[in-house]
Amino acid sequence: MSNIDINNKYTKYFIPPNIQEAKKRGKQAVQIIDFEPIPEEMANIGKGKYYLIRTYGCQMNSHDSETMAGILEHMGYQPTDEENVADIILFNTCAVRENAEDKVFGELGRLKHLKLEKPHIILGVAGCMPQEEKVVNKILQSYQHVDLIFGTHNIHRLPILLRDALFNKEMVVEVWSKEGDIIENMPKVRQDGLKAWVNIMYGCDKFCTYCIVPYTRGKERSRRPEDIIAEVRELARQGYKEVTLLGQNVNAYGNDLDIDYGFADLLDDLRKIDIPRIRFTTSHPKDFDDRLIEVLANRGNLMEHIHLPFQSGNTDILKKMARKYTREEYLELVKKIKKAIPDVVLTTDIIVGFPGETEEQFQDTLSLVKEVGFDSAYTFIYSPREGTPAASMKDDIPEDVKKERLQRLMDLQNQISRKKNEQLRNQVVEVLVEGISKTNSEVLSGRTRGNKLVNFKGDPSLIGQFVQVKIIEPQTWTLKGELVSTQEELLDVAN
Repeated sequence: MSNIDINNKYTKYFIPPNIQEAKKRGKQAVQIIDFEPIPEEMANIGKGKYYLIRTYGCQMNSHDSETMAGILEHMGYQPTDEENVADIILFNTCAVRENAEDKVFGELGRLKHLKLEKPHIILGVAGCMPQEEKVVNKILQSYQHVDLIFGTHNIHRLPILLRDALFNKEMVVEVWSKEGDIIENMPKVRQDGLKAWVNIMYGCDKFCTYCIVPYTRGKERSRRPEDIIAEVRELARQGYKEVTLLGQNVNAYGNDLDIDYGFADLLDDLRKIDIPRIRFTTSHPKDFDDRLIEVLANRGNLMEHIHLPFQSGNTDILKKMARKYTREEYLELVKKIKKAIPDVVLTTDIIVGFPGETEEQFQDTLSLVKEVGFDSAYTFIYSPREGTPAASMKDDIPEDVKKERLQRLMDLQNQISRKKNEQLRNQVVEVLVEGISKTNSEVLSGRTRGNKLVNFKGDPSLIGQFVQVKIIEPQTWTLKGELVSTQEELLDVAN
């Protein structure tokens, strides 16, 4: 990182991220380490103090924030939503798209006056953004009121890093380019006692040409099956109703283990645990094998919702993206899934405006969307990320063309989503009640097995229960329904 002055006072604690090191995939064994107790001098450092964590990005980031919150609360800190009350403000960041980074920098700039007014506040930047050299450079040069920077591999060291930031009064930067170990038994603060994230693996080895994640999250590292199963069993014991298994590519789970045990085997074991719903995200089509389809077809507590990103419907663009499958192979996989699980709910991710994409190639994306009939899709304009191969590709598509393509894609998907939801009209579906609607205090919100959002009138005492709801007004993104019966009423009938 030649553009950083080695005599700068911040470099005393500075372990720089290095994208060239991050690109290397060594064969060093990943260590499984138990989370170390909070150092004695930090055990009650937060008593009477407050923390605020702002989270950007994917479910993995949300789960990392739960871990950061757990560590902070073990040090005595309490949560707050008020910046003026907080003694620590952490931004847990995403590096996938440029606009997410821009938002974080905007927030850091906005908080400079707060730092001047209350110098004791610790401002920290964590997560994927600090794994990029340019981000750390920018913070060092333009946001020197930041106190703490750390990455995705060393969250477990938060007590030590916070100690240095508090006692040394200098910016602390520790971002590891090495792959990172698996730290078990880290404390977590899960918010609602209803749904829980569970990491089954970390990192990604796919190296899609547009994606920074293999560099920010490191190589694929799978947790031991027994540790995952024990965590899910404990969540079931605590009364959680739903678990979502997390990984950048869950289908690759187990590839790095020294036992013959893959993702399908893990799901087959987890479906025997008495927890009502199990989901997972995200899948890569390349690793979605027949054995996995077979296990998912058993249903039970394995939900019939599969998020299966295809990114582009054109094989040439897929090759430029290094997605490692063709249009035809993706469609064949979808065909197999639909045959085994006829009422499967398929969702996806799509990128428009990838460098060199022609109108004809974009039409292939539209035709694939029509052919598959996704229930919903996350659609994006291509965003170049420094350090990825695609960032050096010639991008000759005008911005207005990209936006127009995105709009056409969204219009098409909205039509399909509405049609899919219309098929549920007058049907009675199982809904896990998650909470009160943000727009109407008399309305409850919950999700179907297929992960569709349902709004209906009901008593707040139903939150956390499974209920039967009749769909009376399907909409594009949500479903309106009316309560038919509660879990208790169904049990009374059964008895």
